[in-house]
Amino acid sequence: MSSVLDRPGLEKSPLADLHLLASELGVENFRRLRKADLIDALLDRQSGIDTGADDVETEAEAEAPEAEAPEAEAPEAEEPKGRPRRGRRGGRSRARRDTDEDAGRDVEEEETPRARSRDRDGDEGGEDKLAEGVVELLANGSGFVRLAPPEPTDDDVYISAAQVKRCELVSGDRISGPVRSPRRSERFPSLVRVDTINGRPADEVAEGTRFEDLPAAFPSERFELGSEDPTVKAIEWLTPFGKGSRVVIAGGARSGKSEALKRIAAALAGRDGLEVSVVLSGVRPEEAAEWSDGPVAPVASVSFAASPDAQAQAVEQAIEQGRRVAARGGDAVVLADTLEYVSPGAARRALAAARNIAGGGSLTVIATATEPLGGETTVVALDATMTALGRFPALDLARSGTLRPELLVGDKGAEAIAKARAEASASA
Repeated sequence: MSSVLDRPGLEKSPLADLHLLASELGVENFRRLRKADLIDALLDRQSGIDTGADDVETEAEAEAPEAEAPEAEAPEAEEPKGRPRRGRRGGRSRARRDTDEDAGRDVEEEETPRARSRDRDGDEGGEDKLAEGVVELLANGSGFVRLAPPEPTDDDVYISAAQVKRCELVSGDRISGPVRSPRRSERFPSLVRVDTINGRPADEVAEGTRFEDLPAAFPSERFELGSEDPTVKAIEWLTPFGKGSRVVIAGGARSGKSEALKRIAAALAGRDGLEVSVVLSGVRPEEAAEWSDGPVAPVASVSFAASPDAQAQAVEQAIEQGRRVAARGGDAVVLADTLEYVSPGAARRALAAARNIAGGGSLTVIATATEPLGGETTVVALDATMTALGRFPALDLARSGTLRPELLVGDKGAEAIAKARAEASASA
């Protein structure tokens, strides 16, 4: 199992996020540390968690380096069927890889005489206590079971990153399972395993069909943006998109791509039943600050100074979160600004993840780029000259378009779009 935290990722994180991680990991006096020292402390604490813990720890991973090891090695519990082990990279030995895989399984701690004694005494009890609540994920991949959502409480239960990944948990899932009390230097009780997800047994949820194999249909439920911004209004009616669309807002520098994406995010934010997230890759620091003050705070932010791999990783993490929501039958929208500086392969993979699952959920991806990537269901082309002259809407309708618009706006709406495109082409 690779480390949850890494130095490049921490160095790119805002100080507020580092303080949150430090608080969750129990780093003492973290607010007095400079950023570089704080990163060292987080990595030391992470190293303390991982060192030796993979060999004996259950999925309820300890948060503090001084945490006691379990009294006995945890035996394997039932593993969800139909979930083959994934290959692992690196040069670790087979024994080490097997240990890492065991640490990612749903396992129970063996009940030793000492543990039974604690249960009888009502002290640090084993798995007698059950918890049920709503999942809230953290930036580092772990999370909490909020017992009284949305407000955090001291009784909230820690969920390890291994459990989140294995059970493909997303924020908003309601889960239940046995809990163990905090060990030495741990602040919160930890979830031993996930028993149910949204009222269904966890192993049944884990046995679901792979996301890539779920049947996809063309988008047929249009997003009504309801914005008074002229460019966004033009996008809504002339280049419509809906649940499951793959949308690229294309245009040269200073054509208004980021601003259009920001206003679309504002139009979609706060809708019931719609998970909206923003990922920033390759943006200016000032733009990142503006996004943070907007209605949808970015789940990840990587500046243009970061490597293409780091930018691609940020995008992939946000897309993976959206895939999980869609696979559960929910509707997710991921807005990415921008795919311009990631590799073409990574950009196409991010865009290709969007789909309207037949009879299920949907993942919509709306991204900015200099040019269309290929495979879009909607292309929104903006004209930098019109934007510079203040002529809005700045939509280059001749280069824009929606695939199968009649499914979104009906036959008459599709005819109106075709007529507008023809007039735009004739006057170009």
